Amino acid sequence: MSRSIIEPVVGRLLIGETWQPPRGDFASSNPADLAETIGHFPTATAAECAQAVAAAREAFPNWRRTSRIHRAECFERLARLIDRDTDALALLMARENGKNIAECRAEVVEGLHMVQYVFGTGRMPVGEIVASELVEKDAFIRRKPWGVVAVITPWNFPFAVPLWMLGPSLLEGNTAVFKPSEDTPAMGQKLVELFVEAGFPKGVINLVHGDGPVGEALVKNPSVNVVLFTGSYEVGKRIQQLSAEYPDRTVAAEMGGKNAIIVCEDANFELAVRAGILSAFKTTGQRCVSASRILVHRSLVKKYAASFAALASKLKFGDPLDPANFAGPLINRAAVEKVLKYNALAEEEADEVIVSARELPPTSGCFLSPFVYTATHRPELRCLKEEVFGPHVAIVPFDGDDDAVRIHNDTEFGLSMAVITESYRRMRLFREECEYGMGYVNLPSIGAEVHLPFGGVKKSGNGHPSAAGLIEAVTHKTAWTVNHGTEIRMAQGLTAEM
Repeated sequence: MSRSIIEPVVGRLLIGETWQPPRGDFASSNPADLAETIGHFPTATAAECAQAVAAAREAFPNWRRTSRIHRAECFERLARLIDRDTDALALLMARENGKNIAECRAEVVEGLHMVQYVFGTGRMPVGEIVASELVEKDAFIRRKPWGVVAVITPWNFPFAVPLWMLGPSLLEGNTAVFKPSEDTPAMGQKLVELFVEAGFPKGVINLVHGDGPVGEALVKNPSVNVVLFTGSYEVGKRIQQLSAEYPDRTVAAEMGGKNAIIVCEDANFELAVRAGILSAFKTTGQRCVSASRILVHRSLVKKYAASFAALASKLKFGDPLDPANFAGPLINRAAVEKVLKYNALAEEEADEVIVSARELPPTSGCFLSPFVYTATHRPELRCLKEEVFGPHVAIVPFDGDDDAVRIHNDTEFGLSMAVITESYRRMRLFREECEYGMGYVNLPSIGAEVHLPFGGVKKSGNGHPSAAGLIEAVTHKTAWTVNHGTEIRMAQGLTAEM
């Protein structure tokens, strides 16, 4: 598949209806070949961020008053454009963030599913009718949009995650300022161009590019009502701290994990090995739901470690445009150095390293092979507690179901988990006792679907899941009570006499 069919992307900011003149403040590079530049992009200034928020604020009243069905119809047009451009979008994504082309295409389809879901919910009920104490009264619970939403998204899912956030936000009548990751600005640019082509009115979606200070400028703007963020715990915590100054602001943050698969003594063995491989190494371990811990019943641990190591050693990491490769590079050199440091730490803390990592050709890319080790759980082991975000996984023995629960929960994160078992009683135990936001049985720890909430507990999230669950964060409930009588009668027997 040729890279030459995509021209370099010319990055611009979108403020209101105006695409700003291009500036080449920073470049986006292909992590599979750092010599290849995907495009050049402007870093939004504080003034430009303020202008984007002001444009969203100006567009909010008319967009809020637009029929919800008509807002949904904009998404139907967007869905047709995504379907038209699926292959081009997947190719651009593979070049910019290094995911295998098949995974990139699947992500575009996931984004399409989110848009289709949003369109479909446009004609669904948006409130509730509840009983009143008094027969003359009708009582309603209605939802209203907050206003301006700042959407700050990661590089590892540069198409689907923004749509998880933008879709519900805009459908419900909010307007948005979108800041894609500085590592994948071309995908963010293309997505906003599709929104414009689909006919979303001016100011409903605005685009700013840049790194941390740009995101911070949005968060510090008092006209932003909601901040939607996916990324590291450190950045999410900073966003929540800054947002505490604005008591009417909502923050929805998904902030990573230290996820685990639990392989029980009655597990389907081959399924368990394959589920572990997919969870640990798909997307080169660069999913917030990737499993970096595989907890294995002690009676199986030697056999499992040998089979897992043999399969991990055969995985092909290489050019993301070659569908024969299992996975591609890490996102940048800093990510490579981070994973290598954790590998070195694990060599000190582990019981045994069973697959050693190595940097892979081409040397101009950011390729790193899997690193696998066994480690007996101890609370002080950093390699079993801290998120690595790369092809780095520990196989950890446990002695029984309660021991597995204890080890699973001994982390500050709680995003995704999976249990491999043939026992429905054992499955229920882990469902009830483990701390997580998304759980799977006889599956990998990856594989979210858009009509389910996506989020976690503890350091992984703050109670506002994304995708279908996001409506709770981007709207607020109102009570609306109507008296159909000709006299005033009040609840709780309160007298209306004067």
